Amino acid sequence: MQKIPFCKYQGAGNDFILIDNREGKQTYSGVDFSRNLCDRRFGIGADGLIFINYHKEFDFDMQFYNPDGTQSFCGNGARCAVAFYSFLTGRKGQFVFSAYDGKHSAYLLENGMVCLEMNDVSEIIEHSENSYELYTGSPHLIKFEPDIVSLDVKKEGSKIRYSDKYVEKGINVNFVQVIPNNELSIRTYERGVEEETLACGTGITAAALAFAKSVKLSGSQRILVHSRGGALNVEFDIQENSFINIILEGPASYVFKGEIHI
Repeated sequence: MQKIPFCKYQGAGNDFILIDNREGKQTYSGVDFSRNLCDRRFGIGADGLIFINYHKEFDFDMQFYNPDGTQSFCGNGARCAVAFYSFLTGRKGQFVFSAYDGKHSAYLLENGMVCLEMNDVSEIIEHSENSYELYTGSPHLIKFEPDIVSLDVKKEGSKIRYSDKYVEKGINVNFVQVIPNNELSIRTYERGVEEETLACGTGITAAALAFAKSVKLSGSQRILVHSRGGALNVEFDIQENSFINIILEGPASYVFKGEIHI
């Protein structure tokens, strides 16, 4: 039996199990391990599992698993990974790490907020006047709705995620409402979790970019997006038809630590 130490972090209600594997001693990974640990009744319970691995060029490598064992990039998970790595090393300031979709930089601010640099986005597919599809490290469908409060997100989201078009690779489905001051409210059905989560960092980023496209914004923008688990800011510059210098800013908080016996 192996005892594996872990820490639990959350970012706007997205919660993650983080394991320090910089020495490469962790041999457990993959579908079953992720499913067991992320199970909220028989395991620790989380929206995802993150290994902090050694990287020869960057501060660390972030290896993220969804609760079903699939891999992708996770925005809130990445912000929590930065906070966890700071806890492990005692360092503050800027960090550079690799992830599923490539290299990222992040800044840990004195107030505990983490500013994460996202990859540029050059393509947003407009399916209709209120529906957009784009990739922000994970694939997202954005649907603008007049009222998302009473929406059955699991029912409606799963219909789209398991439709003929998306059933093979899956897609995250985000229902977005425009509220006063050009702010957004969002609810997300996440593939890999197969439930509504309290927040989704890549989905929040996708919603802000899709909104900018839908109302034809230009120049530098900062959009506040409200999820059920908290609010995050998305900053970006619009250059011709591309979105560059994208920053996702929000909290990443320690919850507890423990050991699990495998």
